[in-house]
Order: sequence, then C-alpha cells, then structure tokens
Amino acid sequence: KVVMHGGAAFAAFCARVEASVARAQARVALAAHASALAGVLARLREVTRKLWSLGDVVLTLANASVYLEAFGHITVAWIWLEQALAAHGRDGDFYDGKRSATDYFMRWELPKVHLQLDLLESCERTPLDIRAACF
Repeated sequence: KVVMHGGAAFAAFCARVEASVARAQARVALAAHASALAGVLARLREVTRKLWSLGDVVLTLANASVYLEAFGHITVAWIWLEQALAAHGRDGDFYDGKRSATDYFMRWELPKVHLQLDLLESCERTPLDIRAACF
C-alpha cells in the first residue's frame, strides 16, 4: 500500500514524522532521539524505493512481515517522540514516565529496525527458495 497513488500515503506519513523530528530537534533533551528516528525513516524510504524498483512483486512481498514490523517500530517511535514533546517542560511522575518510556524505546527497540532494514535491503530470497516438498 505504500506505493498506491504514487506513494501519497507513505509521503504523508513521512512528512508528519519529519515535522515531529524537526520540533524535537529544537529540544536539547530530545535531539538524539529525533536524529535516530530521522535516520531510520530515511533508511525506510531508501529500502522501500529499492524493493519496488526491482519490478518483482513476489520478491518484494516475500519479506512483507519484516517490512511491516520495521514500519511498525518506526511508527511507535514517532508516537513516543510525540509523547516526549508533549511532556517537555512538565513536572510529575506521569511526565517522567513518558520521558522514560521514550528513552527506553528509542535506545532499546528502535535500533532493532536497522537489522530488519538490512535484511530487506539485501533482497533476501530464502522464503521463495524453500521447496514445497520441504513442508
């Protein structure tokens, strides 16, 4: 669906994430998280372009689960960044919790996306090369 209508929905998603990144980069406490998210979003764009430029829908969709998981992690990272922006400058356990959860996700979960994007970028064929007789 990311390529439907010339990729309009994907472009709209990227623009919204980039707007959050720009707001977060203006906050010293969030700048590193913003940069991390910007980096994986840029890689997702590159990998998406590469996969669809192959012209092989079967190969492109062979690793759809990995793509969706990576996209999902990026989306959740964006939501946490938005939460941290909303909590910025506010005191209390609730806001401290938002900041801590954002720190955790950005440091422990978001880096996993790079491995998934590496796999996708390699155009791995294993799911397609397994012979039916092996099942």
